[in-house]
Amino acid sequence: MKKGLLALASSILLSLPMQAMATTEVTWWDFLGGGDGVRMKSLIEQFNTSQSDVKINASTLEWGVPFYTKIQTSAAVGEQPDIMTYHLSRFPLAVPSGVLRPFSASELSSVGLGPDKYFPANWEAANIGGKTYGIPLDIHAMVLYYNKDMLGKAGLLNSKGLPNLDGVENFTAGLRKLKDNGAEYGVSLHTAGGSSVWRLWYSLLNQINGAQFMSGKTVCPDDNCGKVTGQIKSWIDEELMSSETEYPDSIALFTSGKAAMHFNGVWEVPTFTDLAKNNKLGFEWGAVRIPVMYDKPATWADSHAFAVPHSDRKPISQEKLQAVLKVISWMNQNSLFWATAGHIPGYKPIVDSADYKKMEPNATYAVLAENAAFDPKSKIAGVASPIYDALQNFIVPSINGQLEPEEAIDMMKETLEPQIE
Repeated sequence: MKKGLLALASSILLSLPMQAMATTEVTWWDFLGGGDGVRMKSLIEQFNTSQSDVKINASTLEWGVPFYTKIQTSAAVGEQPDIMTYHLSRFPLAVPSGVLRPFSASELSSVGLGPDKYFPANWEAANIGGKTYGIPLDIHAMVLYYNKDMLGKAGLLNSKGLPNLDGVENFTAGLRKLKDNGAEYGVSLHTAGGSSVWRLWYSLLNQINGAQFMSGKTVCPDDNCGKVTGQIKSWIDEELMSSETEYPDSIALFTSGKAAMHFNGVWEVPTFTDLAKNNKLGFEWGAVRIPVMYDKPATWADSHAFAVPHSDRKPISQEKLQAVLKVISWMNQNSLFWATAGHIPGYKPIVDSADYKKMEPNATYAVLAENAAFDPKSKIAGVASPIYDALQNFIVPSINGQLEPEEAIDMMKETLEPQIE
């Protein structure tokens, strides 16, 4: 009897470590704050409770340059995470440094992922030199928010209740009509910030046939950069767009009804949704892709992507890699909830689903994913890059009246071109 009890006890004790070993723990780093952070924490919790094979241990670090620097230094000493979020616009800077581990086609196919599941421009941005360095989670882009009441009063809505503002002359005429009908500004923008100005400026530049931001080692090889700068400046000069406006003030102009429209990223959808839900907005609102001002549709876009850091000192193990692939696949397949932050899911089956097509205004502006204009594939491009600094230092002063467009472009060229390798 005693031998039987001892055998049973030994069996139980031996089984405990085996159960512990069955769960692969994955170290996760992200830079997601605000509504994005809340939603991602919820998704991580859902993943952890949905199965017992893999557990995510997540940490949120400071957004921007500090995050990317931390990744670089941690990988150098073999203390990197197993999985991280990364902006696709930063890949051209990260890949040459060797800090990103590419995924093979067979690794991705093992969890049902591949180019057929993503928008072409989004997938292309994740691929450099024929290798896939990340898996897009979303597309986040600039859109045009609008006050349906004010645009309706000015006769600027079509039969579907959407803005009828394509064409730069038509858009400008619409801004004038809105001002004539009582708006202080036709549209607001964070015109004091290089990042926001870049998103609109780059969108318009990409709408011009043949226009380029970079050609080899030349920045702004033709006069289209000056053309776009001058156009935005003209809206501000005519007081159709707010000037030297900080980010919170640009939003407040729209929510207060002083600006009939507002250029901003899709990430502000939750802001306006919550205000309307709590009866603090005072008008009906919507969001659409940026109007086609010139020759073709194009909208600045970036993506949050999943990537695996590479370390010569301590490469990721196959066990951890399989766990990471499972995490990425699950996050993509469950990204409908992520879309409530305003993002367009990178995973096309979600965008094509009936549930997403009922999600507004996301479903209305999802068409922009087909013509997304990602940052140039360059070491000087991407989030918190020299290009963003140049927009802040030269284009922002120009549109606000302190520099002539041609002068601003020349100064930007002089600053950026020596940095191109």
